[in-house]
Amino acid sequence: QVQLVESGGGLVQPGGSLRLSCAASGTIFGFSIYRMGWYRQAPGNQRELVASITRGGMTNYVDSVKGRFAVSGDNAKNTVYLQMNSLKPEDTAVYYCNAIMRGGTPVKTLDYWGQGTQVTVSS
Repeated sequence: QVQLVESGGGLVQPGGSLRLSCAASGTIFGFSIYRMGWYRQAPGNQRELVASITRGGMTNYVDSVKGRFAVSGDNAKNTVYLQMNSLKPEDTAVYYCNAIMRGGTPVKTLDYWGQGTQVTVSS
């Protein structure tokens, strides 16, 4: 079984910065992490992909965070980070870590989620 443990959320003023971390533990025989990323969900909104990074280093961002957020990963530690700069009140949400694992024959995809960490941007 795989578990994702997040840390780094909190309260920050507009324009401030936060860094989220997510470490994956556990293994599934024949499977490896393909992609890790961050989603967020604000009250009344659908969960949206914020940023992701593949094991090969390819990144993807939602338009609203481009130029402000940076996702990075440490493959050796199965850890993904989200550096959030120039935070805005509209970034307020619960941020969820996600890991996609692939493996098996035929190839299967497994999806894992963290418990979520609150990010609040307010003065």
